[in-house]
Amino acid sequence: INMFSPFITQASSVREIMFKVLLALLPGIALYVWYFGPAILVSITLASLTALATEAVMLKLRRRPIAPFLSDNSALLTAWLLALSIPPLAPWWLVVVGTIFAISIAKHLYGGLGNNPFNPAMVGYAVLIISFPAYMTHWKAPLGLGQTDLTLMQQLGYIFGGQFPAGITVDAVSMATPLDTLKTQLHSAHSISDIFQMPVYGHIAGHGSEIVALGFVLGGIYLLLNRIISWHLPVTFLAALFATAGAFYLYDPGHYVQPLFHWFSGAAMLAAFFILTDPVTSPTTLRGKFIFAAGAGFLTYIIRVFGGFPDGVAFATLLMNMCVPLIDAYTQPKV
Repeated sequence: INMFSPFITQASSVREIMFKVLLALLPGIALYVWYFGPAILVSITLASLTALATEAVMLKLRRRPIAPFLSDNSALLTAWLLALSIPPLAPWWLVVVGTIFAISIAKHLYGGLGNNPFNPAMVGYAVLIISFPAYMTHWKAPLGLGQTDLTLMQQLGYIFGGQFPAGITVDAVSMATPLDTLKTQLHSAHSISDIFQMPVYGHIAGHGSEIVALGFVLGGIYLLLNRIISWHLPVTFLAALFATAGAFYLYDPGHYVQPLFHWFSGAAMLAAFFILTDPVTSPTTLRGKFIFAAGAGFLTYIIRVFGGFPDGVAFATLLMNMCVPLIDAYTQPKV
């Protein structure tokens, strides 16, 4: 064995990297199940099966070998990120449509993994929120906060049959997200202090969802320690989101909430560590990473507060994905 330098490390395979990213999602998923019930596991399973089937069909149509690409875990990662971005009680066909679009159009239409300019999971989310906004706003209430807590079989009955047991309505098991609730109540001239007394809110952000966000932070730390991602994108994104929210909060604390609320609401932590860090759709230069993440953080806040969608992460990501070629072109270091 050579005991002297230079030491050369073997590069991780795509399969190994994707597997570690999937592993890093598990703490957040476990906390999701704990606070919101097992419906999310149904969505993840359905999205995973659909993604693998769509991947196989597209590879067959493109006359590419199926086994190597099907086993690289990239389709599974897209499926998991999409499932975590949509309501857990979404009808089965909603999950299937979004996943098929993400894999076939956003990924394979551009040439497959490594060639797609847009994050496939966010493309799938954008298609669903624009096409089926009513279904995308029925988020399951945390366990104990809704009028009724459904059993797993009752949840399956709604997901696959579209019906609740007699006497139970959608309003009894679902509620608006903390971001939506805040926006609606502010438009109704309620004060922020009164709004945060509502049961949907916890200590910092949404009841339960703030703890789920911490689970994704733990997963992100795991990825950082294993050098799957670098700190530049998540830290810059969170800093830009914090700074933008802080500026508005200092300007008018009666109308804008404190910055930590935006860190632990919606998909901010999921975006910081798992979505924006996609090496295919993010810049390759160091300065480009800072510009990309800062723009995503700023746009996330603007869309959340002034836009009409429940969260701004998906559209902020896609808008900055559009800018990546230009960012890379103008931030290339001189040779």
